[in-house]
Amino acid sequence: MEQVGEKEETGEADRVDDGTETFGADFLVRWLTHLAEAVDREADRLTELDSAIGDADHGVNLKRGFAAVSDILAKEPPATPGAVLTTAGRQLISTVGGASGPLYGTLLRRAGKTLGDGERVTRAELAEALGAGVAAVSQLGGAQVGDKTMLDALVPAVEGLRESYGAARTAAEAGALATVPLRARKGRASYLGERSVGHQDPGATSSALLFAALDETAGAEASRSEEASRTEAAGAEASRAEGAS
Repeated sequence: MEQVGEKEETGEADRVDDGTETFGADFLVRWLTHLAEAVDREADRLTELDSAIGDADHGVNLKRGFAAVSDILAKEPPATPGAVLTTAGRQLISTVGGASGPLYGTLLRRAGKTLGDGERVTRAELAEALGAGVAAVSQLGGAQVGDKTMLDALVPAVEGLRESYGAARTAAEAGALATVPLRARKGRASYLGERSVGHQDPGATSSALLFAALDETAGAEASRSEEASRTEAAGAEASRAEGAS
């Protein structure tokens, strides 16, 4: 599948984040804003995939929904990571029609509630929260891994996130590709029976975009932190040199 952005950034955060580094609400706002941009770029492709086995509206619906998420987060930035995800989930449910709104909305809302009111969280905690969200999606849609749905990307991605951002991205993209030979057992695509075989699931594909955007946001965050550290070190060295002269 196509990538969300340049792979050069991928893995930057993994070299410095052992799962205990913390981040605040601003990181998740940047992630979801980046995701909205990715969905906007990939909307036509998502709709094309959906036209083969669905209602041909997946890309259009997600584009509208995540644009609304980006707008509300910019206008009223939540104070905590949990509130960011809860707000985003609520906005998706109220904005997006079809199945994708409730499913993505449930994923983010449950993850946000799981994070609670803490001002800073770790990657490990985000993985746990998203895992709770994925479980809620499975319960809502009655699907499991192998049914040719978004869960084929989400479940391995969450497991990968326990290791690193890059591992989550790789697992999600592999999971989306793995839906091609599957027969759909849930959702509208299941009505096609054997004719659903040979098509990549659009929900799994958009789920992979979610984790690609997360990986790239983390990589950019690591790059900013490294640059800030270099700038601080250079300033300290200059001060020492000035004091010695």
